[in-house]
Amino acid sequence: MQLTVDRGSDRLGVQLHLVADPAAPLVVVFPAMGVPAGYYTRFAHSLNAAGLGVAVADLRGTGASAPRPGWDSRYGYTELADDVPAVLEALAEHRAGRRTILLGHSLGGQICVLHLAREAAHGANHGVDGLVLIAVGLPYWRTYPRRGLGVLAMTQFVNAVSAVLRVWPGWGFGGRQARGVIRDWAHTARHGAFPAHLGAEPGLSQLDLPVLAISVDDDQYTPPETTDHLVAALTGAQVHRDHLTTAAAAAPLDHFKWVKAGAALAPRITAWLPIRH
Repeated sequence: MQLTVDRGSDRLGVQLHLVADPAAPLVVVFPAMGVPAGYYTRFAHSLNAAGLGVAVADLRGTGASAPRPGWDSRYGYTELADDVPAVLEALAEHRAGRRTILLGHSLGGQICVLHLAREAAHGANHGVDGLVLIAVGLPYWRTYPRRGLGVLAMTQFVNAVSAVLRVWPGWGFGGRQARGVIRDWAHTARHGAFPAHLGAEPGLSQLDLPVLAISVDDDQYTPPETTDHLVAALTGAQVHRDHLTTAAAAAPLDHFKWVKAGAALAPRITAWLPIRH
């Protein structure tokens, strides 16, 4: 089942993978940069088999969301974070009476954290009961073992190209992206923090939701150190830190392949699920 969420000049696509149990928690997934919602179908089915409903929202300009980013696309992390509550609102009928869990992968996890931090600063959480982060971190160049300078050079090259061309064409990384998204992402790589204009920092320590943060083996973009760097800022949250190995997954892993390890991940998520008080 497919939903459409109107965001002014943009339109977001949301894929639904529901289960029959009307009380089953709903896991709302926000993908990595440039990764379409359909890529998570196999993972969604693993969560379904564990008794969880799933919704996967395409980020702006990706998959079923439209239009594709162009030179006139002005949005960045602010707008992506604002899309999170818009998707939650569009899912209100399917969330009624259920626990709602946000699940972010890479950029999707960053924007979930950003949204929740901004809400925490204002004493709200939009009815969210918990947050799962898989292969999510801040790509701060100093946290990368032995290759930090290479990460810094790559991220800033991508930013420079997107500034000159007014869009990132997707040359071998991240898919086609609005320059504002790349600008904010490159800032996190340089400074290890969200840009000040996003207003996230005051709320990071006030976010008091349960958080499950899972890193995976052989993650070329988000090694465990980057995850640790991000969750260290969530001082008010109940963070459960986990790591999935290739042995436990019984399959190869990396920043993207982990979606095939749903059979190993689903029990960890269901065992962690917070109880709604």
